[in-house]
Amino acid sequence: MTFRYIAIDWGSTNLRCWLFDDDVCLESRQSEAGVTKLKGVSPRAVLAEITAGWRDDSDTPVIMAGMIGSNAGWKIAPYLPCPVAFGAIGRQLMPVAAQVWIIPGLSVEHEDNLNVMRGEETQLLGAFYLAQSSLYVMPGTHCKWVTADRSNILDFRTVMTGELHHLLLQHSLVGIGLPAQQSDVGTFNSGLLRGIEYPALLPQLFEVRAAHVLKALPAEFISEFLSGLLIGNEVATMTKQLACGTNLSSQAQPITIVAEPNLAARYQAAFNYFQLPTQLIEGDVAFLAGIRNIAYELAN
Repeated sequence: MTFRYIAIDWGSTNLRCWLFDDDVCLESRQSEAGVTKLKGVSPRAVLAEITAGWRDDSDTPVIMAGMIGSNAGWKIAPYLPCPVAFGAIGRQLMPVAAQVWIIPGLSVEHEDNLNVMRGEETQLLGAFYLAQSSLYVMPGTHCKWVTADRSNILDFRTVMTGELHHLLLQHSLVGIGLPAQQSDVGTFNSGLLRGIEYPALLPQLFEVRAAHVLKALPAEFISEFLSGLLIGNEVATMTKQLACGTNLSSQAQPITIVAEPNLAARYQAAFNYFQLPTQLIEGDVAFLAGIRNIAYELAN
């Protein structure tokens, strides 16, 4: 007999769900009914609609992660303070309806580091079971750098690289007057090298604007150069801050990067500069592995 469960990634702007029998995905659905777009419809009603036909048996567990557990969502799921055992995540779920749970987030409260994550903890849990490491890097709008040991999440920091890239291109002088942007590996690598070798980021940002005005860079590749500059600066800064140099180079396990393949490859290029080994896990693969682990814990 197979074990059926529903996995849900419910963010601010989108909702995605999967119906599983053991490790086999039977069906997936998605909606734009993120928690900021409910327009007065209750989360319970949205859940019933998007899982229609999946829960004829009300015993089918539903495990949700993301902003649905925030103060803008269904119910506030607590943040588990770090250090915390990986296994504790699935043991402290927030029940919101019969057989429906929200996964808690994680927090850090130190004098030199105040941080929270919500949603990424599920990817992190999956990555722990798929590609264990002492450092997990989770690129995205807000990139998470997570340190861990063989059983515990020790600490994490957040770098707003993705959001800064968007804001600079869409809401600052850097992006004014640019044509449609194109991909270009060479331009990205040039920006990456600049970000790594010249760690003072702020003075360089206006130079991106100047490079466009003075035609030192093709206007259609500004996004690529800026992406390289920001990622290079992030990796150079964080590896130094985490005292990675010798320690990471000599560790038995490579750094685990959790992201969609194109973005993961950009970070991998930065780590290659420092000769630091990496392993890649696609974000959705890690997320579903994390949900699967929790679902099986509930069943046992």
